Amino acid sequence: MIKIGTALIDATEQLEREKGIPKDVVIRSLCDAMVTAYKKHIRAHEITNIIARVDESSGEIGVFRVKTVVKNVEDEMSEITLVDAKKLDPNVKMEGTVEIEVTPADFGRIAAQSAKQVIVQRIREAERKLILDEFTDRKGSLVTGIIQRIEQRNVMVNIGRTEAILPYREQIPGEYYRVNDRIRVYVLDVRETTRLPQVIVSQVHPRIVQELFELEVPEIEDGIVEIKSISREAGYRTKIAVISNDPEVDPVGACIGPRGSRIQTIVNELKNEKIDIIRYSEDPVEFIINALSPARIVTVEILENTETNKVAVVVVPDDQLSLAIGKEGQNVRLAHRLTGWKIDIKSLSQMEQYDQEYDQEYEEEEPQQELQAEEPQEEA
Repeated sequence: MIKIGTALIDATEQLEREKGIPKDVVIRSLCDAMVTAYKKHIRAHEITNIIARVDESSGEIGVFRVKTVVKNVEDEMSEITLVDAKKLDPNVKMEGTVEIEVTPADFGRIAAQSAKQVIVQRIREAERKLILDEFTDRKGSLVTGIIQRIEQRNVMVNIGRTEAILPYREQIPGEYYRVNDRIRVYVLDVRETTRLPQVIVSQVHPRIVQELFELEVPEIEDGIVEIKSISREAGYRTKIAVISNDPEVDPVGACIGPRGSRIQTIVNELKNEKIDIIRYSEDPVEFIINALSPARIVTVEILENTETNKVAVVVVPDDQLSLAIGKEGQNVRLAHRLTGWKIDIKSLSQMEQYDQEYDQEYEEEEPQQELQAEEPQEEA
């Protein structure tokens, strides 16, 4: 056997502590490396009865040929008689196996080079699998990381075992990202690559808001208050619809917290993003009115309510029109996403003008209809 020293064994334990790669994985990698190197050395890649073993106590490694005990030997490379086998292992029986050491005397340097290549590859594969398994399980959850660097508008975030990519499209508009800043991100996707798995994270996903509410509001975590839907334009505004499963618990008050403490913590985490907490209702009219807050609503008329198409016309006072629509249509857009209804907003004056035009059109058509009704009487 070849003396490799206990330092290698110590190194496998260190890898297990620091990278989470199990010690037995590294030992198996070392044995596989020795077998590969031996097959190259003897130029016989097809043989299958070669194994390698590591003696952790002595720090030695060797290559062995496994032979099956038979009555009559037909293949000397894989078979051995019972008499010869008992010289190696007195307890061996017929059809059992024995291991015969075949480690070449000049094998040290060749084995070391081959072992290094295979071990590095196996360690990389093991680390890759660990990262893939870990972050596949954490997909759809929040993690905290530290910004490492910025590459072509993509932000590289250290999230533990690996670096994650925060693409430009998943960044909060107008946010300034600085190296070494600590940020909370949402694990959006995990993609397999030829190297380490690529973890894609986001700061604009609505799920971030939900996770923060679940962390800050015990009633949500306990299932007393339920989040029904969320619509978000990251960096600007979020609407979140909540309902209480306990009539004694106010869902909006629970989310706001004593003196606004809970909602303020979430707003601070989201860098002062505005949050509207909406009371959910099964009644679409009431839900639409709540979703368009803080605007005051006069009436809501349901025009169509099918599974594929939900349309409502909302009438607001003239001075509330811009508030209901919001800057660049943001308020009505978020309300649409929150409720699932297409919302057409009209002011009172617009509706009055529409009614006048409709009445005038009706009056112009009415005499013609009367004339058509009289003509058959004249013929009779």
